[in-house]
Amino acid sequence: MLYIKGGRLVDSVTGYDGPGDVCIKDNVIIGAGPDLDPEMVKAKYDISESEITTIDAKGLVVAPGLVDTHVHFRDPGFEYKEDIESGARAAARGGFTTVVCMANTKPPVDNVKTLRYIQEKGEKTPIHVLQTATVTKGMQGKELVDMDLLADEGAAGFTDDGLPIMDEKVLLEALIKAKDLDLPVSLHEESPLFVKQAGVNMGKVSEQLGYGGASRTAEDIMVARDSVLALDTGATLCIQHISSRNSVEYVRAAKKLGADIHAEATPHHFTLTEEAVLKYGTNARMNPPLREEADRLAIIEGIKDGTIDMIVTDHAPHSKEEKEKPLAEAPSGITGLETSLGLGILSLVKPGHISLLKLMEIMSKNPAELYRLIPGTLSEGAPADLVIFGEDEEWVVDKFESKAQNSPFTGWTLPGKIHYTICNGKIVYSGE
Repeated sequence: MLYIKGGRLVDSVTGYDGPGDVCIKDNVIIGAGPDLDPEMVKAKYDISESEITTIDAKGLVVAPGLVDTHVHFRDPGFEYKEDIESGARAAARGGFTTVVCMANTKPPVDNVKTLRYIQEKGEKTPIHVLQTATVTKGMQGKELVDMDLLADEGAAGFTDDGLPIMDEKVLLEALIKAKDLDLPVSLHEESPLFVKQAGVNMGKVSEQLGYGGASRTAEDIMVARDSVLALDTGATLCIQHISSRNSVEYVRAAKKLGADIHAEATPHHFTLTEEAVLKYGTNARMNPPLREEADRLAIIEGIKDGTIDMIVTDHAPHSKEEKEKPLAEAPSGITGLETSLGLGILSLVKPGHISLLKLMEIMSKNPAELYRLIPGTLSEGAPADLVIFGEDEEWVVDKFESKAQNSPFTGWTLPGKIHYTICNGKIVYSGE
């Protein structure tokens, strides 16, 4: 038995935020709460003292494991950037017990063979690794994959993340089918018509750099269109890595109209602005790009009022050599799994925008529910997937479990040091 003693339990499913203990046997929580009597639990399950491992969680938060529904593990095809094993280690260090991988691998996940390859490798990692399939064959935006077959084989959802689906007839067909399958479709919203050069916001920083940039209109026009399609079809649609203040308003309006629409925000989009490109160079090059302070604040407001349901990392590892290329040639994205919780506390909880309970909701409960998973809870009988961290305990970002080191947050001091990640009742990361 694993006995987690004297922690602060934060459970967004039950709404409980207070003192308590947790007992775990095998891969299940066998007791939890403020009034837990470990002696009674020992007697009930016939557990001897020698079978108990105790974690002293005094001063620490104990919460359900985090869930990241937007990661790139680059496997197959780009294993030099990341592979499923290294990505899983990075996730565990970040407090994540479940991740959902995007489908833009090489080859892309538009077929059963590639899907099974990732699933089989994911099952060998210490965390839960789920895999999406593409919406269209080859991510070409022209012809739908066999969504029925891929769903039957366990695809968690559908996305052409990395590329927008420009043909609205194709997307309409996909949403109708996804509605029938009861699976989400997640969309990268960035019309190439309004992108002169990717990765940097079209504004004062791009002008200063003599770089074309990407207008927020590239996102806005797609989000506006797809909000209407979500409303029309009733499908579950997720707007990925939202970056524009206008797009936040479109999602808010669509929700009010009754659409089953959801939105992700990344820590870099609610923490940084376009000025970060001047300081961090290619490590602040993103798709969609970091935008203005007004956009950052609108994202925070969207998180506060529930317009934005989820925090995801868009974990996008790249090699050092790739990120050292000139701004116009370097790939977009950052490694994000290991800094996400700390940035959520720093940028959202510490300033008083949201409570820690709310942060756990949008980093665990809501992402799980979008992908039709049972959300984690600190309740008897629930799967033993947990994270234990010090909300106010600071740590320095200086190394990564990920193969990649491409992060603008290297050298930052963040709160939320993770002490343990527990998945299936086993300690899969220890920061002790």
